[in-house]
Amino acid sequence: MEFIYQLIWIIPFLPFVASISIGSNLLFFPKSTKSLRYLWTTVSILLLIIAMIFSFIILWQQPIDNTIHRYLWSWILNKDIAFKIGFLIDPPTSIMLVLITTVGVLVMIYSDSYMSHDQGHVRFFAYLSLFTASMLGLVLSPNLIQIYIFWELVGMCSYLLIGFWSTRPSAANACQKAFITNRIGDFGLLLGISGLYWLIGSFEFETLFKRFNELLINHEVNLYFASICALFLFLGPIAKSAQFPLHVWLPDAMEGPTPISALIHAATMVAAGIFLIARLFPLFHGLPHIMSIISWIGAITALLGATIALAQKDIKKGLAYSTMSQLGYMMLALGIGSYQAGLFHLITHAYSKALLFLGSGSVIHSMESIVGYSPNKCQNMVFMGGLRKFMPITGITFLIGTFSLCGIPPFACFWSKDAIITDSWLHFSGFGYISWITAGLTAFYMFRIYFLTFEGYLRINLNEVFFIYPVSIWGDLKLNNRKLEFISKNLNNKYNQNFEIDEYKNKILEKNTYIYPKESDNKILFTLIILTLPTVFVGLLGAPFPDGQPGFDLLSQWLYPLSKDSFKILSGNWIEFGLNAINSLSIVFIGISIAFLSYGPISFLPQNLEKNFEFFFKEKLNPFISVIYNWSYFRGYIDTYYDILFVKGTRLLAQFVLFFDDWIIDGIINGFGIFILFGGEGTKYLEGGRISSYLFGLILSIILVLSSILF
Repeated sequence: MEFIYQLIWIIPFLPFVASISIGSNLLFFPKSTKSLRYLWTTVSILLLIIAMIFSFIILWQQPIDNTIHRYLWSWILNKDIAFKIGFLIDPPTSIMLVLITTVGVLVMIYSDSYMSHDQGHVRFFAYLSLFTASMLGLVLSPNLIQIYIFWELVGMCSYLLIGFWSTRPSAANACQKAFITNRIGDFGLLLGISGLYWLIGSFEFETLFKRFNELLINHEVNLYFASICALFLFLGPIAKSAQFPLHVWLPDAMEGPTPISALIHAATMVAAGIFLIARLFPLFHGLPHIMSIISWIGAITALLGATIALAQKDIKKGLAYSTMSQLGYMMLALGIGSYQAGLFHLITHAYSKALLFLGSGSVIHSMESIVGYSPNKCQNMVFMGGLRKFMPITGITFLIGTFSLCGIPPFACFWSKDAIITDSWLHFSGFGYISWITAGLTAFYMFRIYFLTFEGYLRINLNEVFFIYPVSIWGDLKLNNRKLEFISKNLNNKYNQNFEIDEYKNKILEKNTYIYPKESDNKILFTLIILTLPTVFVGLLGAPFPDGQPGFDLLSQWLYPLSKDSFKILSGNWIEFGLNAINSLSIVFIGISIAFLSYGPISFLPQNLEKNFEFFFKEKLNPFISVIYNWSYFRGYIDTYYDILFVKGTRLLAQFVLFFDDWIIDGIINGFGIFILFGGEGTKYLEGGRISSYLFGLILSIILVLSSILF
């Protein structure tokens, strides 16, 4: 099968050809290309399917020969530098290839329906193919320079896709925010690569790891300089994988089309930072202080993302902060040395989050038929509710993704998240508490999203009214099955009125104004159903079956650093695994229970107890709940502080520089000019032409000078 490895270049090349072909035809033959939109869509999907087939063949071969393959070609050769390009094929690469191509194919099929009415349909597929090709090239790169090239290509494509609807000011601002934030991290990554090359003299991973470890062991390198280089390298993944404090671009990236949200937040862009840390794991592993920083950044990000997601009303932004939290889990795992668990969670989370984002897109697509295209309404869970009755397949698949992300067995994320929580407890109890609490918060906000979206009653019909509900104990809209309060769209009617639900329904039906949402078309449903398969079953790859039996821990053989001898391969047992799982599942079910009591369609609390319960929270704990709610809803005030510090601070600095330039720099120059002007004007009147006057002035000046010296 050596021939298959030699054809590895086909995998990134095929989507790149699709992108260049579409882009060239759009440039030279725009009208005919747009008229053949379905042809170009089919070509893009077919080429990526071929790449996906090659990826599966590579993945199938890896456990058989269990070797690392490198194919390098010389690019730049001179006396000072020898740079090569090529491909590196190892277990992490083979798994990432399958992950990117499978999610990419499904996103393209989904986009064919979701973007069918968009005028930029063909341009969207050109960007999508280039984005996929860039990510495939990144994971196949055998050295830091090649990774950096594709790293920048991924960033450029994300800028184009987030700002795809550039006529909307919010989308234009969001893509600029993402681009600038990622440039901060990319500049640090470039400095880190330069520092390592100055230190070691090579960009190749194998040489880099071997030489770096030798320098550390023999104390031939300044430890502070090596740590600074590693920190600069880590700055790139901080921005790309939305780690605190460079996470602020991630929720604004929701301004792009929903398929892009699924691709960026699942298998591609945000995964690039985690993959780079995993690829450079042997380098970071030799610097314990850097590993500690990585783990703390991951822990803070996981907890921060979970707390901010608690009160979000926009369904996509809620999922975005969920992605941020889960990326924090992965970074925490890598920081504490749990390499397998971190990469395993990258895989399980990718499929689960892709399912959730595409499910949210199905919901948004359906809500648009009621409210029209308005992101403030069709993405706002305040106006949803009861959609499972109208969209059963979307509702069931979204629930499966919710089960997985919450870590409920036997769904995919349970196996990886439980491994991270267990390893966190073993490494440091503080990390254990953070990961454990975050798991409970994840269960709460994910089921909150599900209940507000799919259960209860549909809360909007803009042909007639929009609804306002009482505020619940968590500061959000509470589903109340007894009464609705609404305000008429008629501006002349300024009075609130109460109606029983049945009376209101009859009123709407009599007027024939009630519009029901409907299930999405077959292409969208096909992608959702297919994604449920890995969401349910891919976690079994990490199940702790004994070696030699069906279903044994395949990840033990596939996911290891390039220095395999330094990594401990484990296969667990069910008893120990079950005891560890009880710890994480307990907090998960507590979070689900609170979400059900707060937002669920049925309350187990009796009528009088419910009133007392609600009164207790409103009267006794309202200030505390308000603080939590405001912290979550306003994103921890981080964006506000950044706006004050960087945006307004930069403007104040610019105004100060302008003032300094106008009044100090130009003022000095203009002052000399004015002084000389008036001096010359004043002096000319002293020129009388009489020598006696000149002598009198000279003698008087000499006397004054001598007097000042003597006295």
